[in-house]
Order: sequence, then C-alpha cells, then structure tokens
Amino acid sequence: MNLDFQPSRRRALSLFAVAVIAAVALPDAARAYDETSTSAVNVDAKGVALKGFDPVSYFKAGGPKQGTAKLTAAFEGATYRFANADNQKLFVADPAKYAPSYGGFCAMGVALGKKLDVDPMAWRVVDGKLYLNVSKDVQKRWLDDVPGNLTQADKTWVQLKDRAPKSL
Repeated sequence: MNLDFQPSRRRALSLFAVAVIAAVALPDAARAYDETSTSAVNVDAKGVALKGFDPVSYFKAGGPKQGTAKLTAAFEGATYRFANADNQKLFVADPAKYAPSYGGFCAMGVALGKKLDVDPMAWRVVDGKLYLNVSKDVQKRWLDDVPGNLTQADKTWVQLKDRAPKSL
C-alpha cells in the first residue's frame, strides 16, 4: 500500500479526521450557544461576546483578561467587555482590529464547515488578528497548519457566517 500522499491529500485526510473527532467527541458545551441563531457573531444569552473576556487584552502582554459589565462597547451586534478604560478606548477607536475573527467562533471549526463555541483561553494572534478555538486540543491541530487552515476557513466563512450552527 502506497501511503505517500500528496500534501493536498494529506491535508484533506487530516481535516476529515478532525471533523470526525469534532462531530463525535465534542461535548454539547462546544456547540454554539444558540444552535438556531443565524448571527455571524458568537454571543451568549445576553449578547456578550468572548464569554466576557476583554478582546484588547489578547493583544497585550499577560494575555486574556476577564472584562467587567461596567466597561462595554457594542460592535456588529455583540457586546464586548473590558478590563480597563484604556482597553475600551482602544477598541472603540478600531473595533475591527480587536474583534475576534470568524465572529468569535472556533477557527478550526470554521475551516471544517462548523460554527463551534470557543474556549477563550485557546487563542492566538496571527498577523494582527485574533483567532480562537473550541479547546486546546483542537488548537494544537489548528496550529499544525495555520496558513492552510486560515485559507480554508476564509473560504468557508463566506458560506457559514449567516447560517445557524444546527444547519451545518
């Protein structure tokens, strides 16, 4: 048996394996908050993005910090919370710079055609953009081929962003 796959076949096989694992092994908590929502932004029942974490804090030394309900800003139908007033001001000045990619859904999930919730501690800033993953284990797979996964996710997001997670 010849297992000398071309890189594109290896990548397709790897994505398929991760998709099977995601479909079977992920707990219900990994599913998006509202399985019927067609929102392009991952929010909780109160419309809060990033599970309340401060989006600007991901771009600073020390990493993610929990925001407070006293410091907020709205962007694309979501409420973002901030750990301090300086971060709030930075976000308000350029929200697209700090808001998570793919509406805050799992970057690997998007590459695989799914809208999955995220673990706010499974994150990376790549080329000035914030990407999140459903878990640290999934993030490890995503990090195996960040450029390839982002290329695939960018293509897929166009078709996913306005669809309900349940329909995918």
